[in-house]
Amino acid sequence: MTINRGTLFQLFKYIVYAFLAMNVYWFFAEEFLANNLLYPDGVGFRDLIGAYPATIDTAAWVVLLLVFELETYVLDDQQFTKTVTWSMHGLRALCYGYIITAFFGYIGNLASVQAVSPLLGISDLCSLINDQWSYSYDIEEYTEITAANCHSFSSADSFLRFHDARAVVDAAGLAAIIGLAWIDVINAAVWLLVVLVLEIDVRLQEHNRYEGWAYRISGILKVILYATLLYAAIYWGIKGDFVDFWDAFLWLVAFVFIELNVFEWRQEAHEELASAAET
Repeated sequence: MTINRGTLFQLFKYIVYAFLAMNVYWFFAEEFLANNLLYPDGVGFRDLIGAYPATIDTAAWVVLLLVFELETYVLDDQQFTKTVTWSMHGLRALCYGYIITAFFGYIGNLASVQAVSPLLGISDLCSLINDQWSYSYDIEEYTEITAANCHSFSSADSFLRFHDARAVVDAAGLAAIIGLAWIDVINAAVWLLVVLVLEIDVRLQEHNRYEGWAYRISGILKVILYATLLYAAIYWGIKGDFVDFWDAFLWLVAFVFIELNVFEWRQEAHEELASAAET
């Protein structure tokens, strides 16, 4: 039995999509552990967006990605009935609502990590071991300070405490955490711009108007936007953790597939128009 290159390409594409779906769980696991400290009384319904921004954001993006896949590759033109079209528009609107809400969640996280004050009278983390303090070694990642680990976190002699959590950090650690929080905000904003451009591309292609200046301007904007996203992925790879880097990398790959779908759709439209002109 032989498998052609097209089948292998589609298999690889859907494996990437599956990995992205798995990332919803990994982000939930990370945020669940952090919320044990941030929300000691439990996460209420009103706190869900602030408590699980990455989980909600990633889940909504996975659904939105599948909608784009259906629209640009899986479904043929004759399958776009009114029911299918409006269903997809409704699902897309729901996803955008969650994505925009999660974006504001990232802004809230940025404000939260910037809300600190000096921890007065403390020059050694080991003096905190009996008071249930934690050390923040990454954004929304904490480890309880114990006698076994209190010497391993920092050699600084002054510390800062977060207003929203019983956690401390040194100045260098805080600067790194704020940098990662800014990358979260920038990354989320740029992705919103990417899908805005892609939505315009798809609507123009539906009416065979994805040509000329529209096509060129879209290409220029995407180069800038995807370059920014690549920078964010590299930043996470250097300053953050593997989950953030892996997620950012997979999303770039996934949307390359969507861009290829749109490109093939455009080529097919050109071939159909050329064929119609000949006949």
